[in-house]
Amino acid sequence: MTEYIDTHTHAYDEAFAGCEDEIVARGVAAGVTVQLQADVDSRERERMFALVERHPGVLRPMLGLYPGSVREDWRREIDALEAWRGRGGIVAVGEIGLDYHYGTEFKEQQKEAFRVQLELAAAWDLPVNIHLRDATEDFFSILEDCRHLHLRGNLHAFSGSVETFGRLQRLGGDWYVGIGGVVTFKKASLAETVKRIPLERILLETDAPYLTPVPHRGERNESAYIPLIAAFLARQKGVSVEEVAAATTANAQRLFAL
Repeated sequence: MTEYIDTHTHAYDEAFAGCEDEIVARGVAAGVTVQLQADVDSRERERMFALVERHPGVLRPMLGLYPGSVREDWRREIDALEAWRGRGGIVAVGEIGLDYHYGTEFKEQQKEAFRVQLELAAAWDLPVNIHLRDATEDFFSILEDCRHLHLRGNLHAFSGSVETFGRLQRLGGDWYVGIGGVVTFKKASLAETVKRIPLERILLETDAPYLTPVPHRGERNESAYIPLIAAFLARQKGVSVEEVAAATTANAQRLFAL
């Protein structure tokens, strides 16, 4: 069986309440033998770790404060991460980043929380899994300031341009982009963009339960749909699905030390 890695999913999300184990098993049956769980905040973390511990080797956790969860108490949230690190198996600091899509009330707090977590990733020698939405210039400004940290990681749910990808590569370090269901959307410019992004810089992801690929768009997403994303990417790049699976799996294993 062709094997894949879903580098960003939320199998513990309330959308899967009562069927989390079934969702994980369905992913494994589809060849998605490793499913990385992106952290959000303290309200969901216990649920994430409980599920991870039920599926050792298949589910691997990240630790981080999602930008949409950043409020006045952001520093307390980040200080709490150290205790959770002792649960073991952490593959990345994430998902962290910037998101101004729903407003900029906590813009300055988001930027500070992002910087602190980048420093944390460097101290822990872990890659970063980054959420970025409507904050591109601030993101690159902060990453430029943090070059001395020698960071590595990926932009998850990438939907940017070839130019944005190029800026990411010029930061130095080891940087990838996570390609998910958006690439299959009918009007998505990403379908053309991926033709110009080297396969050696691409990771596969779902962001389940969100961003479900065609032909299931509008339904709840899950790791079992990774082969659909891989097949679409293979067609766009004119290579075999097996080549996409092998390259993206190797990329994920290298970045996340799997």
